[in-house]
Amino acid sequence: MTETLGRVGFIARFKPLHNGAIVLEEICKQTGHLIIGIGSSNKYNLRNPFTAEESHGMIDAYLKPRASNYSVIYVPDFGHIPCNEDGQKWRQYVKEHFGELDAFLASNDYVAGLLSPDYKIIHPASFVPIEKQLKVRATEVRYEMATGGDWKSLVPPEVAQYLEQNKLVERFRREFGLATIAELSGREYWLSEDSAREKANACER
Repeated sequence: MTETLGRVGFIARFKPLHNGAIVLEEICKQTGHLIIGIGSSNKYNLRNPFTAEESHGMIDAYLKPRASNYSVIYVPDFGHIPCNEDGQKWRQYVKEHFGELDAFLASNDYVAGLLSPDYKIIHPASFVPIEKQLKVRATEVRYEMATGGDWKSLVPPEVAQYLEQNKLVERFRREFGLATIAELSGREYWLSEDSAREKANACER
């Protein structure tokens, strides 16, 4: 990024926060203030097996030693209510809670489409030098957790410590492990989801 930005917004679910979190550090280095939204904050299910508070804990465990110019807010889904399936209530919530921004950072086409009338949209990867960019998805981490694989190599050490100290990996395996394996086995779970799938995720009950 060559452009200097003040306040910027970014939303992700952080289920869990993985090595791609380097983008948060780089954004904080290059902007005045980063507002981090924890998406789907009102859901605890197969795709969201950690609470919003736990995701917040992971963010702080990773980012507090590296930056101070960020804040965290919780962003619920509304699409599971039929009258809100068009995403406009979610859009209004974001506008009210993020306020005026120099830019909103989105890699998700569905989110970018909803917020482009209100904010300048920038891809968050533009803040990370090419040599530092990583392709990691939380579904990959969850699959490795569920199967007893090398999930620790996919998350920052501080996050691994947070997860283990709070016994969240044990709980995840107990509550969602078998269902995660059943859902993701044979799928290319490291690939990004398209807009239709992202909308469907936001509308899941």
